[in-house]
Amino acid sequence: MITLRASEKRGHAEHGWLDSRHTFSFADYYDPQQMGFRSLRVINEDRVAPGSGFGTHAHRDMEIITYVLEGALEHKDSLGNGSVMRPGDVQRMSAGTGVAHSEFNPSTSEPVHFLQIWILPSKRGVIPSYAQRHFDAANKQGRLVPVVAADGREGALAVHQDMVLCAGLLGAGEWAEHTLAPGRHAWVQVASGAITLNGKTLGAGDGAALSDEPRVVLAGVESSEVLLFDLA
Repeated sequence: MITLRASEKRGHAEHGWLDSRHTFSFADYYDPQQMGFRSLRVINEDRVAPGSGFGTHAHRDMEIITYVLEGALEHKDSLGNGSVMRPGDVQRMSAGTGVAHSEFNPSTSEPVHFLQIWILPSKRGVIPSYAQRHFDAANKQGRLVPVVAADGREGALAVHQDMVLCAGLLGAGEWAEHTLAPGRHAWVQVASGAITLNGKTLGAGDGAALSDEPRVVLAGVESSEVLLFDLA
């Protein structure tokens, strides 16, 4: 079964410096039918204006994944980490018992476009931690590459949940396939471009939940970037 979540159905928050689209209920956007999927709780597509950002704020008991699509995003946290992320960079912050961080667009001229993803952890009260890695576009072209996984497979960032997040770049006519083990589920999120998912067309911002589908076949309609979550 495939359940589509159209881009235009998402929640929307416009704050001048921030334009945010919420796949699932978040902040002032609440839909009891859209509270997440399995352990996937949040997918926010954020665009932050130059010289603006999220001031220091706290989280706990959440696995927070940041995936940069365009521009640059500066991260600082109470663990002492600091970095500037750019396209291809993926960050994982396990909030655990509590961590504070800020996210800021350091550019004076260019907006930053990124996805912020929250995963419910399998256990509460873990020691907070942080990790970041760059995944080359060439390695993601025409295939799905694990970027976050419970077991850290293939250099993916480890996370406290039974899940795998794969990222891929598909040109027009390129395709990639992912097999779901019995009892597993998937969420597909189109970050840019347009694809077909098991024959169904999805555009930028569209998502889809998959259950009882042993194969996930993604094909590029045009140059596209796509995320696939393999979930318990």
